[in-house]
Amino acid sequence: MSDPLTTEDFAFTLHATDGQARTGAITMPRGIIRTPAFMPVGTAATVKAMYPEQVRALGADVVLANTYHLMLRPGAERMARLGGLHRFMGWDGPILTDSGGFQVMSLASLRKLDEQGVTFRSHIDGTAHHMSPERSIAIQGLLGSDIQMQLDECVRLPADHATIERAMQLSLRWAERCRAAFGDQPGKALFGIVQGGDVAALRVESARALVDLDLKGYAVGGLAVGEPQAVMLAMLEAVEPHLPAGKPRYLMGVGTPDDLMRAVWRGIDMFDCVMPTRAGRHGLAYTRHGRINLRNARHAEDGRPLDEASTCAAANTYSRAYLHHLVRSGEILGMMLLTWNNLAYYQDLMAGMRAAIREGRLAEFCDATRAAWARAERDPALA
Repeated sequence: MSDPLTTEDFAFTLHATDGQARTGAITMPRGIIRTPAFMPVGTAATVKAMYPEQVRALGADVVLANTYHLMLRPGAERMARLGGLHRFMGWDGPILTDSGGFQVMSLASLRKLDEQGVTFRSHIDGTAHHMSPERSIAIQGLLGSDIQMQLDECVRLPADHATIERAMQLSLRWAERCRAAFGDQPGKALFGIVQGGDVAALRVESARALVDLDLKGYAVGGLAVGEPQAVMLAMLEAVEPHLPAGKPRYLMGVGTPDDLMRAVWRGIDMFDCVMPTRAGRHGLAYTRHGRINLRNARHAEDGRPLDEASTCAAANTYSRAYLHHLVRSGEILGMMLLTWNNLAYYQDLMAGMRAAIREGRLAEFCDATRAAWARAERDPALA
């Protein structure tokens, strides 16, 4: 695979706004990321059940891979010897790597955390590992990702105020160390992660301190970890006024199509989530008619496609009866087709929002999208 690097540095340009919502572009040596952007999750150097060229053809400008998983296998040093993550997975566009903080919280065992970093045992084979802020940045450098994330402590909600504040302050100190370790890398970017749980004042404190570090972008982390949607949105509303308008904003690990629309309305530019790929592997399809469970018996003799108006072949070619058969039979093709459909729907949703923001009609677009879901929910025959 060729390495299509250009001389472009990292830059973020706003093209239009509609209320707090924005559309623009992140320019990097490996390409342009149109925002608002949804990043398909390629945790272990693969977007599950998809070819890289399919992901690109659906409109994805950037994918996400994960430091925690890739450091465990195949290993960061091995990845570097093989030419880096882009060459390894056959993706020539930008790649964002998560720092591994969330996975250490959610997957690793015997976790011990202190000022220096976190010591944990692999969920794969039980081997012991230590991740410091500097090691996280070094691993991401060996992988060769274009956008790298600071190491942070992610707290599962609900949690008490003292726990949330301690984790937020530690994450800020780690952000300073990540910034020093990252240094100056033309064409690449380090993003900070706003923490603070469900406490608005702590979120604001975190955002202000990170902005003082003058990073190239800012993520909002520690959400989609058990809190209601209303709490997530309230935290975004608290943080947004304190993030610079001229830098991208990334909501980590979110979410449903409705989450995306509501977060874009509140000024978020970038998203990632396993939901569309995971749902596809479990027989669930996201469409303009809402969510369709292909396991349900009512689809067994339904000759209609998922969505005849979609440009995605998985949505407009195969009958629901066939997809139902594949899902109920456990056939791999069913997982592949529904994942393809779901990622197409997510990318179409983002493209629709970008166009609506440019035309000053995002509210109308979101209202119409939700109305179509509601009609199909009231009368499944309409779906």
